Amino acid sequence: MAGKLEKMLILAFDSAKDAETGSRANAADMFEALINPETYTLEYKVKTAEGQGQGTSGAQAKFQYTLPDQLNFEFLFDSTGLIDGTPKPDGIFDEVTHFRKLLTAYQGKSHEPYHLKLVWGALVFKGRALEVGITYKLFNPDGKPIRAVVKVKFGGSIEESMRAAREARSSPDMTHRRVVKAGDTLPYLCFQVYGDPRHYALVAARNGLTDFRRLDPGRELYFPPLPAEVAR
Repeated sequence: MAGKLEKMLILAFDSAKDAETGSRANAADMFEALINPETYTLEYKVKTAEGQGQGTSGAQAKFQYTLPDQLNFEFLFDSTGLIDGTPKPDGIFDEVTHFRKLLTAYQGKSHEPYHLKLVWGALVFKGRALEVGITYKLFNPDGKPIRAVVKVKFGGSIEESMRAAREARSSPDMTHRRVVKAGDTLPYLCFQVYGDPRHYALVAARNGLTDFRRLDPGRELYFPPLPAEVAR
């Protein structure tokens, strides 16, 4: 059974946090597509670096980090009435300009362009516009454009606290910080970070602790990456 026709929405917010939880009701601005696109392309990329060990004949791609997702869309603007049955004598220039500004214009309140949320069916994509290309195709006799295709490339993003929670990075070759809570011991914190409590002496030295048995609640401790010979 066919469902109700849903038009693609682009909701604009002042911050990434607002975009994570915001809806049409509290968006700073919005755009509703005249006609839904026939296709869209999602790209997922992983950044790697090739390294070759001395005395080896091959190189293995080493993971560095995951790049933001990319989403490519084409949006149609038309004022001939061919699509919605309602001709617009003023053309589509103002509508396209509003769309472009929603995607790319500097906002004085946040000092940056809007954070965007694209909503269409099962697709919910949060990010920013990376590229906007406008092609005007038809014109009135007076030169006003009456049809345009706008190609947009969006880059995915995630609000910082959500990003940190999702990554939950705990690798021993990364830097970590912990705030001491009542009852914490240095060996226990080392076990949390490194999976091994025996690295407490290294952490104590890096933080200038003269007595690792006494930790002051509220103090932030730095847990450095383990040396290669220790991490093995």
